[in-house]
Amino acid sequence: MDSALDSLDAAAFLQIWQHFDVDDNGYIEGKELDAFFQHMLETFGMKKDEITEDKIRRLRGRFTSAYDTAADRRLQIRELATVMLPEEENFLLLFRRETPLDNSVEFMRIWRSYDADSSGYISAIELKGFLQDLFLQHRKSITPEQLEQYTDTMMKMFDRDRDGRLDLNDVARILDLKENFLLKFKMDACSREDRKSDFEKIFAHYDVSQTGALEGPEVDGFVKDMMELVKPSISGTDLDKFRKALMGHCDINGDGKIQKNELALCLGLKLK
Repeated sequence: MDSALDSLDAAAFLQIWQHFDVDDNGYIEGKELDAFFQHMLETFGMKKDEITEDKIRRLRGRFTSAYDTAADRRLQIRELATVMLPEEENFLLLFRRETPLDNSVEFMRIWRSYDADSSGYISAIELKGFLQDLFLQHRKSITPEQLEQYTDTMMKMFDRDRDGRLDLNDVARILDLKENFLLKFKMDACSREDRKSDFEKIFAHYDVSQTGALEGPEVDGFVKDMMELVKPSISGTDLDKFRKALMGHCDINGDGKIQKNELALCLGLKLK
C-alpha cells in the first residue's frame, strides 16, 4: 500500500480529490474521509474485498497530522497535498488547480504571447515572464526569489530532454489543458443535419470573440486540436506549418481570417 501511494503524482491526486470535492470548495468534510481513502486505495488497484477497516484506519492515521491542522475539522487540499506529495508535485497540484484551461484558444493565446521569438519553444526566461504575469493575474504577490524557484521547478519537471526550453506539449501539461474539444464529434458518422449542428457547436467554441470569423489564437486553437486528432504530440513548428496551409486553403477572401462559411466550405458542408 505504501509503495503505491509513494508513486502518487499531482494529476492522480487531483483526480481522486475532485471525485469527492464536487463543489470545488477546496476541502472534504471529516465524515467523507473514509470514503476518500477507500477510493484512493481502489484507484491504486486494490480490490474492494481487500480494503478492510483496519487498512483505512491505518491510512487515515498516516495523515492525521494534516487533518488535525484544520481547526474547523475539514481536510483542505493544500494540507493533504503537503503531506502526500513531494514538494514539486505539491506545487504543481495547487498551480494547476488555480489555473485550469478548457479552451485551446486561450492556451494558444498564452503560447503566442510567451514564445516571444516564435521559435516553437519557450525558454526559461520566457517561462519566468509567463509565471510572473500569471501571479499578477491572480492578484498573488511573489518575490523575485520565489519566481526563480517556481521557474526552476517548472523547468525541472517539464523539460524532458533537458535542453533548457519547453515545447508546445510541455506547456500544455503545465497548464492542464482539458480534453481536445473535437473529440466530442464524429462528423463522418452522422446525418447531414447532425453534421451542421455539430459544425455550429465547433465554430462557436473557437469563435471566442463571437465575431463570426476565426482569427489569431482562435485559428491556432482550432489548428492545434485538428492536428492532435491525427498526431497526439505536435510541435510549435508543426502547428505553424499546418496553420499556413489551412489559411491558404480556407481564407478565400484573403482577409487573414477564416469566416464561418469559409470553414464550412473547407469541411465540405453547406450551411443553407
